Amino acid sequence: MARLITNQEIARVFYEIADILDLKNDNVFKIRAYRRAGQLIEGFEKPLSQVADLESLPGIGKELSEKIRALLRGEELETLKNLRKEVAPGLLALLRIRGMGPKRVRTLNEKLGVKDLNSFCRALGEGEILNLAGFGPKLVDDLKKGLSEFQEYSKRTRLDLAKTQAEALVEYLKEAKGVGRVEVAGSLRRRLETIGDIDLLVTGKDPKAVMERLVNYPKVREILSKGNTKSSVVLESGVQADVRFFEPKTFGAGLQYFTGSKAHNIAIRTIAKQKGLKISEYGVFRGEKLIAGRTEEEVYQTLDLPYIPPELREDRGEIQAGREDKLPELIGLKDIRGDLQVHSEWTDGASPILEMAEQAKKLGYEYLAITDHSKSQRQTGGLDEKELRKEFQEIDRLNQKLKGFRIFKGVELDILKDGSLDLPERILKTADLVLGSVHSHFNLPKPDQTRRLLKALGSGMIQIFSHPTGRLIGEREPIMIDWSRLVPVLLEKKIAVEINASPHRLDANGDLAKYLKDQGVIFSLGTDAHTLGGLKDMEYGVFTARRGWVEAEEVINTWPLNKLENWLRNRR
Repeated sequence: MARLITNQEIARVFYEIADILDLKNDNVFKIRAYRRAGQLIEGFEKPLSQVADLESLPGIGKELSEKIRALLRGEELETLKNLRKEVAPGLLALLRIRGMGPKRVRTLNEKLGVKDLNSFCRALGEGEILNLAGFGPKLVDDLKKGLSEFQEYSKRTRLDLAKTQAEALVEYLKEAKGVGRVEVAGSLRRRLETIGDIDLLVTGKDPKAVMERLVNYPKVREILSKGNTKSSVVLESGVQADVRFFEPKTFGAGLQYFTGSKAHNIAIRTIAKQKGLKISEYGVFRGEKLIAGRTEEEVYQTLDLPYIPPELREDRGEIQAGREDKLPELIGLKDIRGDLQVHSEWTDGASPILEMAEQAKKLGYEYLAITDHSKSQRQTGGLDEKELRKEFQEIDRLNQKLKGFRIFKGVELDILKDGSLDLPERILKTADLVLGSVHSHFNLPKPDQTRRLLKALGSGMIQIFSHPTGRLIGEREPIMIDWSRLVPVLLEKKIAVEINASPHRLDANGDLAKYLKDQGVIFSLGTDAHTLGGLKDMEYGVFTARRGWVEAEEVINTWPLNKLENWLRNRR
Protein backbone atom coordinates (compact mmCIF):
# COMPACT_ATOMS: atom_id res chain seq x y z
CA MET A 1 0.00 0.00 0.00
CA ALA A 2 1.45 3.36 -1.04
CA ARG A 3 2.23 5.79 1.77
CA LEU A 4 -0.32 8.62 1.50
CA ILE A 5 0.74 12.04 2.78
CA THR A 6 -2.16 13.86 4.42
CA ASN A 7 -2.86 17.59 4.51
CA GLN A 8 -2.30 17.54 8.27
CA GLU A 9 1.20 16.10 7.82
CA ILE A 10 2.10 18.78 5.25
CA ALA A 11 0.70 21.48 7.54
CA ARG A 12 2.82 20.18 10.43
CA VAL A 13 5.96 20.57 8.31
CA PHE A 14 5.11 24.19 7.52
CA TYR A 15 4.28 24.91 11.16
CA GLU A 16 7.65 23.48 12.22
CA ILE A 17 9.48 25.65 9.67
CA ALA A 18 7.61 28.69 10.97
CA ASP A 19 8.46 27.80 14.58
CA ILE A 20 12.17 27.38 13.85
CA LEU A 21 12.27 30.65 11.91
CA ASP A 22 10.52 32.28 14.86
CA LEU A 23 13.15 30.94 17.26
CA LYS A 24 15.86 32.32 14.97
CA ASN A 25 14.13 35.72 14.99
CA ASP A 26 13.91 35.52 11.21
CA ASN A 27 11.87 37.67 8.85
CA VAL A 28 8.37 38.12 10.26
CA PHE A 29 6.74 38.03 6.83
CA LYS A 30 8.41 34.72 5.96
CA ILE A 31 7.26 33.26 9.29
CA ARG A 32 3.73 34.49 8.67
CA ALA A 33 3.71 33.04 5.14
CA TYR A 34 4.59 29.54 6.37
CA ARG A 35 2.11 29.71 9.23
CA ARG A 36 -0.73 30.97 7.02
CA ALA A 37 0.09 28.26 4.48
CA GLY A 38 -0.09 25.66 7.26
CA GLN A 39 -3.50 26.96 8.34
CA LEU A 40 -4.80 26.89 4.77
CA ILE A 41 -3.53 23.35 4.15
CA GLU A 42 -4.81 22.00 7.47
CA GLY A 43 -8.30 23.30 6.72
CA PHE A 44 -8.36 22.64 2.96
CA GLU A 45 -11.48 20.86 1.78
CA LYS A 46 -9.77 18.03 -0.14
CA PRO A 47 -6.37 16.28 -0.20
CA LEU A 48 -3.64 18.39 -1.81
CA SER A 49 -2.67 15.31 -3.81
CA GLN A 50 -5.87 15.93 -5.79
CA VAL A 51 -5.05 19.58 -6.57
CA ALA A 52 -3.42 20.02 -9.97
CA ASP A 53 -2.63 23.73 -9.71
CA LEU A 54 -1.28 24.31 -6.19
CA GLU A 55 -0.24 27.87 -7.04
CA SER A 56 -3.89 28.80 -7.51
CA LEU A 57 -4.43 28.42 -3.77
CA PRO A 58 -4.35 31.69 -1.79
CA GLY A 59 -0.94 32.32 -0.25
CA ILE A 60 0.69 29.36 -2.02
CA GLY A 61 3.25 30.67 -4.49
CA LYS A 62 5.81 28.85 -6.61
CA GLU A 63 8.24 28.19 -3.75
CA LEU A 64 5.66 26.75 -1.37
CA SER A 65 3.95 24.72 -4.09
CA GLU A 66 7.28 23.08 -4.96
CA LYS A 67 7.74 22.16 -1.31
CA ILE A 68 4.23 20.66 -1.17
CA ARG A 69 4.91 18.55 -4.27
CA ALA A 70 8.15 17.30 -2.73
CA LEU A 71 6.32 16.29 0.44
CA LEU A 72 3.60 14.55 -1.58
CA ARG A 73 6.36 12.52 -3.27
CA GLY A 74 7.52 11.42 0.17
CA GLU A 75 10.71 13.52 0.08
CA GLU A 76 12.26 15.31 3.04
CA LEU A 77 12.50 19.07 2.61
CA GLU A 78 16.07 20.35 2.47
CA THR A 79 14.82 23.62 3.97
CA LEU A 80 13.55 21.88 7.08
CA LYS A 81 16.53 19.53 7.26
CA ASN A 82 18.93 22.50 7.32
CA LEU A 83 16.83 24.53 9.75
CA ARG A 84 16.73 21.64 12.23
CA LYS A 85 20.52 21.82 12.43
CA GLU A 86 20.33 25.43 13.59
CA VAL A 87 18.25 24.98 16.75
CA ALA A 88 18.19 22.40 19.52
CA PRO A 89 15.18 20.14 18.80
CA GLY A 90 13.97 20.40 22.39
CA LEU A 91 13.40 24.14 22.01
CA LEU A 92 10.44 23.53 19.71
CA ALA A 93 8.62 21.65 22.46
CA LEU A 94 9.07 24.63 24.79
CA LEU A 95 7.04 26.77 22.37
CA ARG A 96 4.03 24.58 23.17
CA ILE A 97 4.11 25.67 26.82
CA ARG A 98 1.65 28.44 27.68
CA GLY A 99 3.54 31.69 28.23
CA MET A 100 6.68 30.56 26.39
CA GLY A 101 6.92 32.60 23.21
CA PRO A 102 9.99 32.62 20.91
CA LYS A 103 11.60 35.58 22.69
CA ARG A 104 11.45 33.91 26.11
CA VAL A 105 12.70 30.61 24.72
CA ARG A 106 15.67 32.41 23.10
CA THR A 107 16.44 34.23 26.37
CA LEU A 108 16.41 31.02 28.42
CA ASN A 109 18.55 29.28 25.83
CA GLU A 110 21.14 32.06 25.64
CA LYS A 111 21.29 32.98 29.35
CA LEU A 112 20.71 29.65 31.10
CA GLY A 113 21.52 27.06 28.48
CA VAL A 114 17.94 25.76 28.45
CA LYS A 115 17.66 23.47 25.44
CA ASP A 116 14.85 21.03 26.21
CA LEU A 117 12.06 20.15 28.62
CA ASN A 118 14.39 18.66 31.25
CA SER A 119 16.66 21.71 31.43
CA PHE A 120 13.59 23.97 31.52
CA CYS A 121 12.20 21.99 34.47
CA ARG A 122 15.57 22.30 36.22
CA ALA A 123 15.73 26.06 35.69
CA LEU A 124 12.19 26.44 37.02
CA GLY A 125 12.73 24.15 40.00
CA GLU A 126 16.02 25.70 41.09
CA GLY A 127 14.78 29.26 40.68
CA GLU A 128 17.44 30.25 38.12
CA ILE A 129 14.83 31.94 35.96
CA LEU A 130 14.14 34.50 38.68
CA ASN A 131 17.62 35.93 38.08
CA LEU A 132 16.68 37.00 34.55
CA ALA A 133 15.28 40.41 33.70
CA GLY A 134 11.56 40.25 33.01
CA PHE A 135 11.05 36.87 34.73
CA GLY A 136 9.32 37.81 37.99
CA PRO A 137 7.65 35.51 40.54
CA LYS A 138 4.19 35.81 38.92
CA LEU A 139 5.51 34.88 35.48
CA VAL A 140 7.44 31.95 36.93
CA ASP A 141 4.26 30.70 38.65
CA ASP A 142 2.39 31.01 35.36
CA LEU A 143 5.15 29.09 33.56
CA LYS A 144 4.96 26.30 36.16
CA LYS A 145 1.22 26.03 35.53
CA GLY A 146 1.82 26.10 31.78
CA LEU A 147 4.40 23.33 32.12
CA SER A 148 1.98 21.17 34.12
CA GLU A 149 -0.74 21.69 31.50
CA PHE A 150 1.70 20.83 28.69
CA GLN A 151 2.87 17.64 30.39
CA GLU A 152 -0.73 16.51 30.82
CA TYR A 153 -1.85 17.48 27.32
CA SER A 154 1.18 15.93 25.62
CA LYS A 155 -0.15 12.51 26.64
CA ARG A 156 -3.28 13.07 24.59
CA THR A 157 -4.29 13.83 20.99
CA ARG A 158 -6.79 16.41 19.78
CA LEU A 159 -10.14 14.95 18.71
CA ASP A 160 -9.89 15.86 15.04
CA LEU A 161 -6.37 14.47 14.67
CA ALA A 162 -7.30 11.21 16.40
CA LYS A 163 -10.50 10.90 14.36
CA THR A 164 -8.65 11.35 11.04
CA GLN A 165 -6.07 8.70 11.97
CA ALA A 166 -8.73 6.29 13.24
CA GLU A 167 -10.85 6.61 10.10
CA ALA A 168 -7.86 5.86 7.89
CA LEU A 169 -7.04 2.78 9.96
CA VAL A 170 -10.67 1.64 9.91
CA GLU A 171 -10.77 1.78 6.11
CA TYR A 172 -7.49 -0.12 5.93
CA LEU A 173 -8.66 -2.90 8.28
CA LYS A 174 -11.92 -3.33 6.39
CA GLU A 175 -9.85 -4.83 3.57
CA ALA A 176 -8.72 -7.72 5.77
CA LYS A 177 -10.01 -11.16 4.82
CA GLY A 178 -13.40 -12.01 6.28
CA VAL A 179 -13.98 -8.74 8.13
CA GLY A 180 -17.58 -7.92 9.03
CA ARG A 181 -17.50 -4.63 10.95
CA VAL A 182 -14.82 -2.28 12.21
CA GLU A 183 -15.96 0.27 14.81
CA VAL A 184 -14.27 3.01 16.81
CA ALA A 185 -14.70 2.70 20.59
CA GLY A 186 -13.26 4.43 23.66
CA SER A 187 -13.08 8.16 24.31
CA LEU A 188 -12.96 8.82 20.56
CA ARG A 189 -16.42 7.34 20.14
CA ARG A 190 -17.65 9.44 23.09
CA ARG A 191 -16.13 12.46 21.28
CA LEU A 192 -13.96 13.76 24.09
CA GLU A 193 -11.99 16.83 23.06
CA THR A 194 -8.69 14.97 23.48
CA ILE A 195 -8.00 11.25 23.09
CA GLY A 196 -5.55 9.04 24.98
CA ASP A 197 -5.36 6.26 22.39
CA ILE A 198 -7.41 4.79 19.56
CA ASP A 199 -9.60 1.77 20.33
CA LEU A 200 -10.97 -0.25 17.42
CA LEU A 201 -13.23 -3.30 17.57
CA VAL A 202 -13.45 -5.77 14.70
CA THR A 203 -15.74 -8.70 14.01
CA GLY A 204 -15.81 -11.22 11.21
CA LYS A 205 -14.51 -14.70 10.40
CA ASP A 206 -10.72 -14.55 10.64
CA PRO A 207 -9.06 -12.70 13.57
CA LYS A 208 -5.60 -13.77 12.43
CA ALA A 209 -6.03 -11.96 9.10
CA VAL A 210 -7.07 -8.77 10.94
CA MET A 211 -4.05 -8.79 13.24
CA GLU A 212 -1.68 -9.57 10.38
CA ARG A 213 -3.03 -6.67 8.37
CA LEU A 214 -2.79 -4.31 11.34
CA VAL A 215 0.92 -4.88 11.97
CA ASN A 216 1.59 -4.32 8.24
CA TYR A 217 -0.16 -0.93 8.21
CA PRO A 218 2.27 1.50 6.51
CA LYS A 219 1.84 4.11 9.23
CA VAL A 220 2.85 1.79 12.11
CA ARG A 221 5.99 2.99 13.87
CA GLU A 222 6.21 0.27 16.50
CA ILE A 223 4.45 -3.03 17.25
CA LEU A 224 3.78 -3.23 20.99
CA SER A 225 2.05 -6.61 20.95
CA LYS A 226 0.50 -9.05 18.51
CA GLY A 227 -2.00 -11.66 19.63
CA ASN A 228 -4.79 -13.79 18.23
CA THR A 229 -7.60 -11.42 19.24
CA LYS A 230 -5.80 -8.25 20.38
CA SER A 231 -2.85 -6.28 19.06
CA SER A 232 -1.39 -2.88 19.90
CA VAL A 233 0.72 -0.61 17.72
CA VAL A 234 2.12 2.90 17.86
CA LEU A 235 1.38 4.97 14.77
CA GLU A 236 3.86 7.38 13.18
CA SER A 237 2.07 10.22 14.96
CA GLY A 238 2.90 8.67 18.33
CA VAL A 239 -0.70 7.65 19.02
CA GLN A 240 -1.27 4.09 20.29
CA ALA A 241 -3.92 2.03 18.53
CA ASP A 242 -5.43 -1.04 20.16
CA VAL A 243 -7.40 -3.45 17.96
CA ARG A 244 -9.61 -6.19 19.46
CA PHE A 245 -11.48 -8.96 17.64
CA PHE A 246 -14.90 -10.17 18.82
CA GLU A 247 -17.22 -12.90 17.62
CA PRO A 248 -20.42 -11.46 16.09
CA LYS A 249 -22.54 -12.78 18.98
CA THR A 250 -20.59 -10.68 21.52
CA PHE A 251 -19.58 -7.70 19.36
CA GLY A 252 -22.24 -5.37 20.81
CA ALA A 253 -21.21 -6.17 24.39
CA GLY A 254 -17.58 -5.50 23.51
CA LEU A 255 -18.48 -2.21 21.83
CA GLN A 256 -20.52 -1.09 24.85
CA TYR A 257 -17.78 -2.07 27.29
CA PHE A 258 -14.84 -0.53 25.44
CA THR A 259 -16.73 2.66 24.60
CA GLY A 260 -16.96 3.43 28.33
CA SER A 261 -16.76 5.61 30.25
CA LYS A 262 -15.51 3.75 33.30
CA ALA A 263 -18.06 5.50 35.52
CA HIS A 264 -20.91 4.66 33.13
CA ASN A 265 -19.85 1.02 32.95
CA ILE A 266 -19.66 0.69 36.74
CA ALA A 267 -23.22 2.02 36.97
CA ILE A 268 -24.33 -0.46 34.27
CA ARG A 269 -22.69 -3.41 36.05
CA THR A 270 -24.36 -2.36 39.32
CA ILE A 271 -27.79 -2.48 37.67
CA ALA A 272 -26.98 -5.88 36.16
CA LYS A 273 -25.97 -7.26 39.56
CA GLN A 274 -29.22 -6.02 41.09
CA LYS A 275 -31.07 -8.03 38.42
CA GLY A 276 -29.05 -11.17 39.08
CA LEU A 277 -27.08 -10.74 35.85
CA LYS A 278 -23.42 -10.49 35.03
CA ILE A 279 -22.23 -8.09 32.33
CA SER A 280 -18.79 -7.86 30.73
CA GLU A 281 -17.16 -7.26 27.36
CA TYR A 282 -18.19 -10.81 26.45
CA GLY A 283 -21.93 -10.32 26.93
CA VAL A 284 -24.75 -10.34 29.46
CA PHE A 285 -25.04 -13.61 31.36
CA ARG A 286 -27.64 -15.24 33.57
CA GLY A 287 -25.53 -17.77 35.34
CA GLU A 288 -23.46 -19.37 32.59
CA LYS A 289 -25.96 -18.60 29.84
CA LEU A 290 -25.29 -15.78 27.37
CA ILE A 291 -28.55 -13.83 27.04
CA ALA A 292 -27.41 -10.69 25.15
CA GLY A 293 -24.38 -9.23 23.43
CA ARG A 294 -24.83 -9.15 19.67
CA THR A 295 -25.77 -5.45 19.71
CA GLU A 296 -25.49 -2.60 22.20
CA GLU A 297 -29.28 -2.24 22.09
CA GLU A 298 -29.58 -5.82 23.37
CA VAL A 299 -27.24 -5.07 26.26
CA TYR A 300 -29.23 -2.03 27.39
CA GLN A 301 -32.58 -3.77 26.87
CA THR A 302 -31.67 -6.54 29.32
CA LEU A 303 -31.27 -3.77 31.93
CA ASP A 304 -34.62 -2.18 31.01
CA LEU A 305 -32.84 0.81 29.50
CA PRO A 306 -33.11 2.44 26.07
CA TYR A 307 -30.03 2.77 23.89
CA ILE A 308 -27.85 5.53 25.36
CA PRO A 309 -25.83 7.54 22.80
CA PRO A 310 -22.06 7.26 23.35
CA GLU A 311 -21.63 11.02 23.95
CA LEU A 312 -23.84 10.77 27.06
CA ARG A 313 -22.08 7.82 28.68
CA GLU A 314 -20.33 9.73 31.46
CA ASP A 315 -22.57 8.84 34.45
CA ARG A 316 -23.98 12.37 34.51
CA GLY A 317 -27.63 11.39 34.85
CA GLU A 318 -28.07 9.52 31.57
CA ILE A 319 -29.11 6.26 33.23
CA GLN A 320 -31.82 7.90 35.35
CA ALA A 321 -32.97 9.87 32.30
CA GLY A 322 -33.18 6.61 30.36
CA ARG A 323 -35.26 4.98 33.08
CA GLU A 324 -37.65 7.93 33.03
CA ASP A 325 -37.78 8.10 29.22
CA LYS A 326 -36.22 11.56 29.39
CA LEU A 327 -33.09 11.15 27.27
CA PRO A 328 -32.67 14.15 24.97
CA GLU A 329 -33.14 13.94 21.21
CA LEU A 330 -29.59 15.00 20.51
CA ILE A 331 -28.73 17.44 17.74
CA GLY A 332 -27.24 15.96 14.56
CA LEU A 333 -25.18 17.45 11.75
CA LYS A 334 -28.21 17.17 9.45
CA ASP A 335 -30.04 19.67 11.69
CA ILE A 336 -27.60 22.53 10.95
CA ARG A 337 -28.97 25.07 8.45
CA GLY A 338 -26.08 27.56 8.50
CA ASP A 339 -22.78 28.59 10.04
CA LEU A 340 -22.76 31.62 12.33
CA GLN A 341 -19.04 32.34 12.66
CA VAL A 342 -16.95 32.56 9.50
CA HIS A 343 -14.03 34.78 8.47
CA SER A 344 -13.11 36.08 5.02
CA GLU A 345 -10.12 37.70 3.37
CA TRP A 346 -11.38 41.05 4.65
CA THR A 347 -9.41 40.15 7.80
CA ASP A 348 -7.50 36.90 8.40
CA GLY A 349 -9.56 34.49 6.30
CA ALA A 350 -8.08 32.85 3.22
CA SER A 351 -11.00 33.27 0.80
CA PRO A 352 -13.39 35.94 -0.51
CA ILE A 353 -16.90 36.15 0.93
CA LEU A 354 -18.49 34.76 -2.24
CA GLU A 355 -16.32 31.64 -2.17
CA MET A 356 -17.18 31.00 1.47
CA ALA A 357 -20.88 31.40 0.65
CA GLU A 358 -20.66 29.05 -2.34
CA GLN A 359 -18.92 26.44 -0.20
CA ALA A 360 -21.63 26.80 2.45
CA LYS A 361 -24.28 26.23 -0.23
CA LYS A 362 -22.49 23.03 -1.29
CA LEU A 363 -22.83 21.84 2.31
CA GLY A 364 -26.59 22.32 1.99
CA TYR A 365 -26.80 25.45 4.16
CA GLU A 366 -29.46 28.13 3.82
CA TYR A 367 -27.38 30.93 5.32
CA LEU A 368 -23.93 31.98 6.48
CA ALA A 369 -22.70 34.74 8.79
CA ILE A 370 -19.51 36.57 7.84
CA THR A 371 -18.05 37.69 11.17
CA ASP A 372 -14.68 39.29 10.54
CA HIS A 373 -12.69 40.77 13.40
CA SER A 374 -13.05 44.28 14.80
CA LYS A 375 -10.23 46.82 14.88
CA SER A 376 -8.50 45.85 18.15
CA GLN A 377 -7.40 42.59 16.53
CA ARG A 378 -4.63 44.32 14.58
CA GLN A 379 -2.72 41.09 13.97
CA THR A 380 -5.70 39.76 12.02
CA GLY A 381 -6.28 42.98 10.08
CA GLY A 382 -9.33 43.82 12.21
CA LEU A 383 -11.81 46.25 10.65
CA ASP A 384 -12.63 49.75 11.84
CA GLU A 385 -16.05 51.34 11.32
CA LYS A 386 -15.28 52.61 7.82
CA GLU A 387 -13.89 49.27 6.62
CA LEU A 388 -16.76 47.31 8.15
CA ARG A 389 -19.30 49.49 6.31
CA LYS A 390 -17.52 48.66 3.04
CA GLU A 391 -17.66 44.96 3.82
CA PHE A 392 -21.37 45.22 4.62
CA GLN A 393 -21.92 46.94 1.26
CA GLU A 394 -20.23 44.03 -0.50
CA ILE A 395 -22.45 41.57 1.36
CA ASP A 396 -25.55 43.57 0.35
CA ARG A 397 -24.48 43.34 -3.29
CA LEU A 398 -23.87 39.60 -3.02
CA ASN A 399 -27.25 39.00 -1.39
CA GLN A 400 -28.92 40.67 -4.37
CA LYS A 401 -27.27 38.14 -6.69
CA LEU A 402 -27.52 34.95 -4.64
CA LYS A 403 -30.66 32.88 -5.04
CA GLY A 404 -32.05 30.87 -2.16
CA PHE A 405 -29.21 31.77 0.18
CA ARG A 406 -28.60 34.55 2.71
CA ILE A 407 -25.29 36.04 3.90
CA PHE A 408 -25.63 37.73 7.28
CA LYS A 409 -23.63 40.89 7.92
CA GLY A 410 -21.80 40.11 11.12
CA VAL A 411 -18.77 41.09 13.15
CA GLU A 412 -16.72 39.34 15.81
CA LEU A 413 -16.51 42.23 18.23
CA ASP A 414 -13.74 42.49 20.78
CA ILE A 415 -14.82 42.90 24.40
CA LEU A 416 -12.19 45.24 25.80
CA LYS A 417 -10.57 44.95 29.23
CA ASP A 418 -13.08 47.24 30.97
CA GLY A 419 -16.08 45.62 29.25
CA SER A 420 -16.54 48.35 26.67
CA LEU A 421 -17.07 47.42 23.02
CA ASP A 422 -14.51 47.74 20.25
CA LEU A 423 -16.82 49.56 17.83
CA PRO A 424 -19.51 52.22 18.31
CA GLU A 425 -23.21 51.36 18.51
CA ARG A 426 -24.02 53.19 15.28
CA ILE A 427 -22.16 50.62 13.17
CA LEU A 428 -23.18 47.65 15.32
CA LYS A 429 -26.85 48.53 14.77
CA THR A 430 -26.35 48.12 11.02
CA ALA A 431 -25.07 44.55 11.48
CA ASP A 432 -27.39 41.55 11.25
CA LEU A 433 -25.63 39.93 14.16
CA VAL A 434 -22.81 40.72 16.57
CA LEU A 435 -20.59 38.15 18.21
CA GLY A 436 -18.89 39.29 21.42
CA SER A 437 -15.47 37.76 22.08
CA VAL A 438 -12.61 37.96 24.55
CA HIS A 439 -9.24 38.05 22.78
CA SER A 440 -7.04 39.65 25.43
CA HIS A 441 -6.46 39.96 29.20
CA PHE A 442 -7.22 36.28 29.73
CA ASN A 443 -5.65 36.23 33.20
CA LEU A 444 -7.94 38.72 34.92
CA PRO A 445 -9.16 37.51 38.33
CA LYS A 446 -12.62 35.94 38.27
CA PRO A 447 -14.45 38.97 39.78
CA ASP A 448 -12.84 41.37 37.27
CA GLN A 449 -13.40 39.04 34.31
CA THR A 450 -17.03 38.57 35.32
CA ARG A 451 -17.62 42.32 35.69
CA ARG A 452 -16.05 42.85 32.28
CA LEU A 453 -18.46 40.38 30.67
CA LEU A 454 -21.50 41.61 32.58
CA LYS A 455 -20.91 45.10 31.23
CA ALA A 456 -20.41 43.97 27.63
CA LEU A 457 -23.27 41.48 27.53
CA GLY A 458 -25.55 43.90 29.33
CA SER A 459 -25.06 46.49 26.58
CA GLY A 460 -27.74 44.85 24.43
CA MET A 461 -25.45 44.97 21.38
CA ILE A 462 -24.26 41.35 21.49
CA GLN A 463 -26.44 38.49 20.25
CA ILE A 464 -23.91 35.66 20.47
CA PHE A 465 -21.25 35.20 23.16
CA SER A 466 -18.56 33.44 21.14
CA HIS A 467 -15.94 30.94 22.34
CA PRO A 468 -16.97 32.01 25.84
CA THR A 469 -14.03 30.74 27.91
CA GLY A 470 -11.35 31.70 25.38
CA ARG A 471 -9.53 28.42 25.83
CA LEU A 472 -7.30 26.82 23.21
CA ILE A 473 -6.97 23.09 23.74
CA GLY A 474 -3.49 22.32 25.01
CA GLU A 475 -2.37 25.93 24.61
CA ARG A 476 -4.48 28.24 26.77
CA GLU A 477 -6.59 27.58 29.84
CA PRO A 478 -10.18 28.92 30.08
CA ILE A 479 -10.72 32.36 31.54
CA MET A 480 -12.26 32.46 35.00
CA ILE A 481 -15.96 33.37 34.96
CA ASP A 482 -18.69 33.34 37.61
CA TRP A 483 -21.36 31.78 35.43
CA SER A 484 -24.00 32.05 38.15
CA ARG A 485 -23.82 35.83 37.71
CA LEU A 486 -23.62 35.71 33.92
CA VAL A 487 -26.55 33.38 33.25
CA PRO A 488 -29.29 35.87 34.33
CA VAL A 489 -27.92 38.42 31.84
CA LEU A 490 -27.76 35.82 29.07
CA LEU A 491 -31.40 34.96 29.72
CA GLU A 492 -32.62 38.55 30.10
CA LYS A 493 -30.86 39.77 26.94
CA LYS A 494 -31.64 36.53 25.05
CA ILE A 495 -28.00 35.98 24.16
CA ALA A 496 -26.98 32.69 22.57
CA VAL A 497 -23.75 31.10 23.78
CA GLU A 498 -21.56 29.77 21.02
CA ILE A 499 -20.26 26.23 20.89
CA ASN A 500 -17.22 26.97 18.79
CA ALA A 501 -16.67 24.02 16.46
CA SER A 502 -12.98 24.62 15.78
CA PRO A 503 -11.18 21.50 17.05
CA HIS A 504 -8.64 23.85 18.60
CA ARG A 505 -11.38 25.33 20.83
CA LEU A 506 -14.60 23.26 21.27
CA ASP A 507 -15.76 26.08 23.50
CA ALA A 508 -18.19 25.98 25.28
CA ASN A 509 -17.25 22.38 26.06
CA GLY A 510 -19.74 19.62 26.83
CA ASP A 511 -19.79 20.14 30.60
CA LEU A 512 -20.37 23.88 30.33
CA ALA A 513 -22.96 23.40 27.60
CA LYS A 514 -24.94 21.01 29.81
CA TYR A 515 -24.83 23.45 32.71
CA LEU A 516 -26.05 26.30 30.50
CA LYS A 517 -28.73 24.13 28.89
CA ASP A 518 -30.05 23.24 32.33
CA GLN A 519 -30.33 26.98 33.06
CA GLY A 520 -32.36 27.58 29.90
CA VAL A 521 -29.63 29.22 27.81
CA ILE A 522 -29.73 28.75 24.01
CA PHE A 523 -26.78 28.12 21.72
CA SER A 524 -25.17 28.94 18.41
CA LEU A 525 -22.77 26.72 16.49
CA GLY A 526 -19.99 28.33 14.47
CA THR A 527 -16.91 26.82 12.87
CA ASP A 528 -14.74 29.93 13.20
CA ALA A 529 -13.69 28.92 9.68
CA HIS A 530 -10.82 30.85 8.10
CA THR A 531 -10.64 28.52 5.08
CA LEU A 532 -13.13 26.75 2.85
CA GLY A 533 -12.25 23.45 4.45
CA GLY A 534 -12.81 24.92 7.89
CA LEU A 535 -16.55 24.97 7.22
CA LYS A 536 -16.51 21.18 7.53
CA ASP A 537 -15.47 21.45 11.18
CA MET A 538 -19.14 21.90 12.07
CA GLU A 539 -19.30 18.20 12.97
CA TYR A 540 -16.99 18.85 15.93
CA GLY A 541 -19.35 21.50 17.23
CA VAL A 542 -22.21 19.03 16.91
CA PHE A 543 -20.20 16.37 18.78
CA THR A 544 -19.58 18.84 21.60
CA ALA A 545 -23.20 19.96 21.71
CA ARG A 546 -24.27 16.32 21.98
CA ARG A 547 -21.92 15.85 24.93
CA GLY A 548 -23.80 18.77 26.49
CA TRP A 549 -27.18 17.02 25.96
CA VAL A 550 -28.16 19.79 23.53
CA GLU A 551 -31.17 19.31 21.24
CA ALA A 552 -31.65 20.86 17.81
CA GLU A 553 -34.31 23.39 18.81
CA GLU A 554 -31.92 24.84 21.41
CA VAL A 555 -29.45 25.87 18.67
CA ILE A 556 -30.39 28.98 16.72
CA ASN A 557 -28.72 27.88 13.49
CA THR A 558 -30.95 24.84 13.23
CA TRP A 559 -33.84 27.26 12.78
CA PRO A 560 -35.29 28.10 9.35
CA LEU A 561 -34.05 31.38 7.87
CA ASN A 562 -37.24 33.35 8.60
CA LYS A 563 -37.29 32.27 12.26
CA LEU A 564 -33.64 33.20 12.72
CA GLU A 565 -34.15 36.56 11.00
CA ASN A 566 -37.10 37.35 13.28
CA TRP A 567 -35.08 36.39 16.36
CA LEU A 568 -32.17 38.61 15.29
CA ARG A 569 -34.49 41.58 14.57
CA ASN A 570 -36.32 41.22 17.88
CA ARG A 571 -33.02 41.25 19.73
CA ARG A 572 -32.46 44.89 18.79
